[in-house]
Amino acid sequence: MKIQILVSAVEQDGAELAARMRLHTDAVIVNQCDRYGYEEIQGGKWRAQCFSMKERGVGLSRNTALLHADAEICVFSDEDIVLAEDYEEQIRKAYEQLPDADMILVNVKVAPSRRTYWNEDIHRIHYRNYGRYPAYSITARLDALRRANVHYSLLFGGGARYSNGEDSLFLRDCLKAGLKIYAHTVCIGEETERESTWFSGYHEKFFRDRGVLYHYLYGAAAVPLACRFLWVHRKQMCVQIPLKRAFELMREGIREGQGR
Repeated sequence: MKIQILVSAVEQDGAELAARMRLHTDAVIVNQCDRYGYEEIQGGKWRAQCFSMKERGVGLSRNTALLHADAEICVFSDEDIVLAEDYEEQIRKAYEQLPDADMILVNVKVAPSRRTYWNEDIHRIHYRNYGRYPAYSITARLDALRRANVHYSLLFGGGARYSNGEDSLFLRDCLKAGLKIYAHTVCIGEETERESTWFSGYHEKFFRDRGVLYHYLYGAAAVPLACRFLWVHRKQMCVQIPLKRAFELMREGIREGQGR
């Protein structure tokens, strides 16, 4: 079972990044920088293909990595992830336990303030529980992704028009395509703390962008779910911008997503 890490990076040196992440399987690194180029890093039994590109957008970089992937299992990752020494063994273990899985969402340790999930048991991912998972938790059978013809949105995420949400859209599209997705308790690495590449506060753009995302995620249910989202998180998110105004901004975003 060949495993390949697909890394989205910005302004990185390929060899230094491979060492810092502790890569020891094949990898595809897509580096957004000020030049175009290609290099290969040989690590004994593995190699990292490094593509440099001037275009910006995390969705574009992940799609580019997918285009060049050639392993049975691909693992999405970011430049700030340090992989566990046994990550290859842990991923293989998960797929051996779940032979019908097209995708498995694994654990990665992050700071408590940034944690959106932690898998305490093995369970199936459905429409009610897919929205909490970041890209670095996603592993998948490459042939399943290609048969489903799924890809990352170019509208959302760092470097794109709207702030974030590309991971949720990707998982939603995978579910719509009928892929079997599981969550597993294996842990494959740890995030190095750094400043967020997209979050700069709960300002007007945050709420408007979230409204656009809710249109794409939930369609006709976007407005009531936006109301629920704001009510649940009001103490954290609605300090500078009042709840009523935040809801107005999300509705503006929903209408923008609708093309109105």
